[in-house]
Amino acid sequence: MDKQEIRKVVEDQFLCRIAFHGAEYPYVVPFQYTFMDDSIYLHFTDYGKKMQLLEKDNRVCIEIEEYTPNLSEYKFVVMNGRLRVVEDFNERKRAIEKMAQEGKGKLSRSFLAAHGFYKDEDWSSFTHEKPVVIVKLDNVAQVMGLKNPQ
Repeated sequence: MDKQEIRKVVEDQFLCRIAFHGAEYPYVVPFQYTFMDDSIYLHFTDYGKKMQLLEKDNRVCIEIEEYTPNLSEYKFVVMNGRLRVVEDFNERKRAIEKMAQEGKGKLSRSFLAAHGFYKDEDWSSFTHEKPVVIVKLDNVAQVMGLKNPQ
């Protein structure tokens, strides 16, 4: 895949899988992401295994996919890079607002549980005023794209 095709997949999708360096085995988990300013931003809860792994080693592999149900058409994008917690107030706020807007338009309220919210909350609860941890994929070392033969 060329750079434009890769970018389109990343822009069009909103879920990815991240592989972390585990102690003995890799640890892979799905995440909602948003693409902003040519970067991938993700929300992490501030607890759990992923935070422990991130603190030990921030190198990750992110995989994003787009496919038809029978896999007659498919596109896979894989990126290797480093995750860092976004400390800048405005950058963090913009990423949260974009992620909440996309979530409201594309995802069920029940998906908010994956973000650590309660089942009676809706996407308006996903705001920068809450202790929401936003991470960004930085120092991208490699990007690969694969698609079905034409």
